[in-house]
Amino acid sequence: MSQPAPDPATMDLLARGADEILKREELEARLALGRPLRVKAGFDPTAPDLHLGHTVLLNKMRQFQDLGHRVIFLIGDFTGMIGDPSGKNATRRPLSREDVLANADTYAEQVFKVLDRERTEVRFNSEWFGAMSAADMIRLAGQHTVARMLERDDFAKRHAAQQSIAIHEFLYPLVQGYDSVALEADVELGGTDQKFNLLMGRGLQEHHGQKPQVVLTMPLLEGLDGVNKMSKSLGNYIGIAEAPVDIVNKTMRVGDALMWKWIELLSFEIGVDEAKRLQADVAAGLNPRDVKLRLARELATRFHDAAAAETAIAGWHAAVTGQGDTSLLPLQDVAIPGEGIRIAALLTAAGITPSNSEANRKLKERAVKVDGVVVEAPDTAFAPGFEGVLQVGKRNFARVRLVTA
Repeated sequence: MSQPAPDPATMDLLARGADEILKREELEARLALGRPLRVKAGFDPTAPDLHLGHTVLLNKMRQFQDLGHRVIFLIGDFTGMIGDPSGKNATRRPLSREDVLANADTYAEQVFKVLDRERTEVRFNSEWFGAMSAADMIRLAGQHTVARMLERDDFAKRHAAQQSIAIHEFLYPLVQGYDSVALEADVELGGTDQKFNLLMGRGLQEHHGQKPQVVLTMPLLEGLDGVNKMSKSLGNYIGIAEAPVDIVNKTMRVGDALMWKWIELLSFEIGVDEAKRLQADVAAGLNPRDVKLRLARELATRFHDAAAAETAIAGWHAAVTGQGDTSLLPLQDVAIPGEGIRIAALLTAAGITPSNSEANRKLKERAVKVDGVVVEAPDTAFAPGFEGVLQVGKRNFARVRLVTA
């Protein structure tokens, strides 16, 4: 007798924003069994702070949780010491054990801003790899060939370009794949850049007599520049631990076109149908800023709380429109020389402009304000003790207090 099909709304929710589901019919069959599925996603602790790009997977995990399934947040403390190039054309530096543990310590408290703690298993893959002998690892390595590894796009490109590939890098996909065996995963989530490794898990599960996991890949989230994948190293990210006003301010900088992808991948409150209606409303004249502000409020609330989000939005309005109480903005201490600092250098020191030359360009454009008053003179200087709101354009601002370096 065939299994009943899952509720179409369930599949629509799980497929929202997904790049691929391999294989969809297998996911439908497992959902129809009526038992909680084991849904796995792995995170290498390469940096101590999570940003919105990481939450694309976390959000999908939360959707599985809300449907009654068990998610496994796997910290790759073992794989993090191998170093996965993840699509880059060079070997990523392996982390020391101290690096891994220091970064992993901050993960749990951050992920529970999205995930339900009661329905989450936090696991470390050193649990099983730490107990493996050299012979066990050799047997694992014997389950795939070099030719198969060179099918992975980044390995193939580096091999063709005669760039070095360390032997331990070939172990990474096998190790990640074996995690699925150890955890008996029903579903594994990952970015599109992880597809090769995710499929490796399917093959290894079959080899070990398990039913192969369903692979669900999510697109990579472009950052604030609208071009590159969100990355701390590129500075185009929003950290989930950032102050509410920074989450609001940065979200409001997202391009109007990219905003819809952010809504699809990051919003729980704006459903697919409503997003379509909002797009039609914007095409008919609704200011996209209103939609963006709604997303900013949702994100600030999720990572802080509703009161903090409203305070942040009020501060944002005060800075952008010139109406309201700018004291709602967080106060940032900026260390300067005792004799004082010129406006261009101050804007750069406060992180509002990337360089003094850019700050001077903005001065010439009359795009710089201090406490709401336009400043044009490049020799305008400020002494320790000054406190006020610096602003460049409508989107970049900071409330600062100058202290002696």
